[in-house]
Amino acid sequence: MAERAIEFNRMPLMTLEPLFDAPLAVQIHVAAVTPAALLGAYILLRPKGTPLHRLLGRIWMVLMIVTAISSFFIHQLDLFYGFSPIHLLSIATLFGSWNAIAAARRGDIRLHERIVAGLYFGGIVLAGLFTFVPGRIMHAVVFTGTESPAALAVAVIGSILVAIVLRRRRRRLIAR
Repeated sequence: MAERAIEFNRMPLMTLEPLFDAPLAVQIHVAAVTPAALLGAYILLRPKGTPLHRLLGRIWMVLMIVTAISSFFIHQLDLFYGFSPIHLLSIATLFGSWNAIAAARRGDIRLHERIVAGLYFGGIVLAGLFTFVPGRIMHAVVFTGTESPAALAVAVIGSILVAIVLRRRRRRLIAR
């Protein structure tokens, strides 16, 4: 039994080396999108319209804009002059951010909520899943060594998504 524990402790769980070796644009992109993913989930789960919501929402929007802009300097998937379909998502994120802010300012909260949810689930969750494809930097970060960090990451992301969906359903039931 002690031998198994020793073997397990020697296994590398995950490494940030591929990220440290990546171009600066990738590092900036990951440094912006990681807190945006966590903060976005927190905002979606918390009460809306509060001063804290507005403050965190502004921070989240800045992180999303930095994420989108930094992606234009990442050219690892060179399909069309250094760009790929993911860059279309970055353009959509910039327009969506602008429209979400405009909708909130003019009081169209339903539209604001739909745009922000789309930005989160499309721009972070869906796009984020593609970063774990073999050959990508985040795949090398998370799947190095044992598969348990990847399973943990999937479990955490899945739990956040389930919590968001359940909370929305509960709100709809209460509103009826």
